[in-house]
Amino acid sequence: MSEALKVTFLGTGTSQGIPIIGSKHPVCLSDNPKDKRLRVSVLVQWKEFNYVIDCGPDFRQQLLTNPIDKLDGILFTHEHADHTAGIDDIRPFFFRQGDISIYAHSRVIDALKIRFDYIFTTKNRYPGAPAVAINLVDKDNSFTLNGLKVQPIEVLHNKLPVLGYRISDFVYLTDVKSVSKVELKKMKGCKVLVVNALRIEPHVSHLNLKEALAFAKEVGAAQTYFTHISHLLGFHDEVEKELPDTVHLAYDNLKITIE
Repeated sequence: MSEALKVTFLGTGTSQGIPIIGSKHPVCLSDNPKDKRLRVSVLVQWKEFNYVIDCGPDFRQQLLTNPIDKLDGILFTHEHADHTAGIDDIRPFFFRQGDISIYAHSRVIDALKIRFDYIFTTKNRYPGAPAVAINLVDKDNSFTLNGLKVQPIEVLHNKLPVLGYRISDFVYLTDVKSVSKVELKKMKGCKVLVVNALRIEPHVSHLNLKEALAFAKEVGAAQTYFTHISHLLGFHDEVEKELPDTVHLAYDNLKITIE
């Protein structure tokens, strides 16, 4: 079978999603499906394997829209709720498969154990609770998933270290504000880069559009897709037409293939 990666953008929105509850902002009122964004996550598939990077509060809805029959694992970038709050929805996979593999920094695992103690406890477990198989990862050590090398990449979300991942020629980063030159080298030569572009105005912990464009140019991927987008970036179609030919706004349920 082909080693090509298939990537599905399950969600491309920021922490509140678009539309924001109760908002009268024009982007939140848009009828364009590309302006409706669930919380950020991607599904990465090769051969018969299915992995997701992050599972936020829209995880169930995302996998009803993009159904898979099994889940081989979840790679977490960091512990914030918009990236982790959907972990309970691994239950259907757990009931069919057993413990679900998760990959995360030890700090993230510690946070998940506090928020979702019933998943991680070994005593008096509720019979309907899912369980996980923990795999600790850090920026200094690559690992292999079903024959493909995965290289963690550390970025800073303001001052919080966040892990992105390079899987073969695909680099996925989110919640980036800055990246060291050492970590930047890990991205060189990738075919597809995904990175956050929150809004037009500067932000303390996210790249804005100008910064994201400069970062995309520095990495030099053949194609770059922006994600973790807020309503303050503007209408999808208007922003898209102003971008360079090799840079695109991702949108929910977009599917790309990386040979």
